[in-house]
Amino acid sequence: MNGVGKLKRKRNRYIVCLLLPSIILPMIFTYYPMLKGSMMAFQSYNLMDISNIKWIGFGNFRKLFAPNPSNSFYTILGNTLKWVCVSLFFQFTIGFGIALMLKKKFRGSGIYQGLIFFPWAVSGFVIGIMWRWMFNGTSGVINDMLRRIGMVSEPIGWLADKKTALYSCIFANIWYGIPFFTIMITAALRGVSEDLYEAASVDGANAWVKFWCITVPSIRSVLLLTLLMRVIWIFNFPDLIYSMTQGGPAGSSHIVTSYMMQLVQSLDYGLASAVGLLSILFMIFFVIIYLAATKHLSGADE
Repeated sequence: MNGVGKLKRKRNRYIVCLLLPSIILPMIFTYYPMLKGSMMAFQSYNLMDISNIKWIGFGNFRKLFAPNPSNSFYTILGNTLKWVCVSLFFQFTIGFGIALMLKKKFRGSGIYQGLIFFPWAVSGFVIGIMWRWMFNGTSGVINDMLRRIGMVSEPIGWLADKKTALYSCIFANIWYGIPFFTIMITAALRGVSEDLYEAASVDGANAWVKFWCITVPSIRSVLLLTLLMRVIWIFNFPDLIYSMTQGGPAGSSHIVTSYMMQLVQSLDYGLASAVGLLSILFMIFFVIIYLAATKHLSGADE
């Protein structure tokens, strides 16, 4: 019995040794920085003034939401709402349309799918640099195309104008995110039984009725979950904005996460942590919605 007990203890120690890295590393590189950052959100923590690091409670949050008409954070919140809603609407709509076209295989469909899915495999920063060149006010492809077809007479500084900088980034983000919906919805559509459509045709249903009464209900779980996931990803995706405009001109194209990156770059870690904490709370809210929707849809499918 003593030999068996020693063997069990040895095995348990071996298991603990194997598990320790998976416990210690996340604690060091994930949870400790999160805890430290959360604490810094309530401190005056600017590396340009390290002698004045102190606890200020909700001072950073009051600074962000101060009732000042010139406070740019309200503009940033509005930009974030536009960034998420406009991008999501067109990504979903266009991606759904392409998925419907790719539902049935046709000659050359493999090549077409490769071209559609290609952007999803490229880094967001690389995509941003590419679109920054395309939107260039002097030598960009966009201006050249518009001038050739007679839509503009002079080059437009898309990324240098406060009115167009954010929407130029949104346009690039729409192009970048379409493949996600196309991939997910195409896979879901190919799982819908053709027998349902044949039965509907026998009953005299037209294409519109088939779409709303068969297609959408059959893939509703995929549609809802991809929408919720994409909201979180778009909100937490400053790569394009930072590589295209860095939030300019004059902060007019900043969203919450790109603004946080700028604050980190300017070494104001306290204010950056406050913005980061607000972002985390927003994402937690949507994760709760995501989990609730998953649970509801799992129950409905059963």
